[in-house]
Amino acid sequence: MTRLLATSLLLAAFPCMAADAQKVTPPTPSDLERLSAQRARVEKYLVDDASRKNYATAPGKLGLLRALIEQRVFKPTQTYELQCMGVVLGDALVQQLKLEWVMVEDSSGRDPAVRAPKRSIIVFPLTMISKRIERGEAVDVFALFNRVADDIERLKKEAD
Repeated sequence: MTRLLATSLLLAAFPCMAADAQKVTPPTPSDLERLSAQRARVEKYLVDDASRKNYATAPGKLGLLRALIEQRVFKPTQTYELQCMGVVLGDALVQQLKLEWVMVEDSSGRDPAVRAPKRSIIVFPLTMISKRIERGEAVDVFALFNRVADDIERLKKEAD
């Protein structure tokens, strides 16, 4: 019952996880190049050595994302760039929670996601920022990060 409830909560929090047959694989070299190119779209806004050093931390990544959102660097119509911000959000999750990047393939296509190793907990950070901005919602990346991190940690504990 706990596992069913945990899965339901995660699916409610992240509806893009609705399960049809999913194949989860490690990223290919091509996938890693794509993620790197997406990161670079965001990292070009690191203006000095201090910001680059800060960016090496999860809070630093989130701080850059917050600054880009607050300055409205990307418009709601710039889906690709907003999803690039989602890659950086995913990197912060990977760094802070010891997650791993994976590729998830289903009937909708093949997308990068982050997963708790040796678990079935998978989230899709690429669209977490873009969908909210496209809908005209205010995005607090620190609150979003904390909510996702709390959900992941809770699900890990419930599964143990």
